[in-house]
Amino acid sequence: MPSEKDNARYREIVTKAVCGKGKKHCKDTHVVKPPQKPTSILGCWIINHEYEADRKGDSVEILGSYDINVWYSYDENTKTDVTSENVTYTEVVPLAMKQNEMIGDEVDVIARALKQPNTLEASIGEKGKEVKVDVEKEFSAEIVGETKVCIQIHPEAEDDDYKNIRWDEQVSDEELKKIDTDFLDDKKQ
Repeated sequence: MPSEKDNARYREIVTKAVCGKGKKHCKDTHVVKPPQKPTSILGCWIINHEYEADRKGDSVEILGSYDINVWYSYDENTKTDVTSENVTYTEVVPLAMKQNEMIGDEVDVIARALKQPNTLEASIGEKGKEVKVDVEKEFSAEIVGETKVCIQIHPEAEDDDYKNIRWDEQVSDEELKKIDTDFLDDKKQ
């Protein structure tokens, strides 16, 4: 059993830290229906990607949307057009959680697109009237919450940088409040 002296050498600090994290690679197939029957696909790109994330238990749910633009030819490759379709999606990113280390339920959810949605392949569907678009994207997600960390302290160890400081000669809090912070603006005029 540790003595009282040993207990004095440790402190618990309450701080915000990552308490859960995960990553997910996603592949989806979307169907875009152009107004004309396509003869061939000339290009396909994805723009206007937006998303929001929220915690759902030990996962992060990402709700998002993007526009799929398909450039295609029609009328036996004599004319071209671009069709655009807005697509919505839901992705659930499972997290490796350290929930027993969290204090309280208030958390911040951070989600990042590691790979923005991009087209893997665009092809004319079996019926010839629609375009199948294969899309990939990748997300990382983190839950940040309050947690306790335990640190060992060494009160007898003094940092060499602080040994010779005369604290009575340092700027006081009151002196810091009196500093004119607009002095740079005065020189611009």
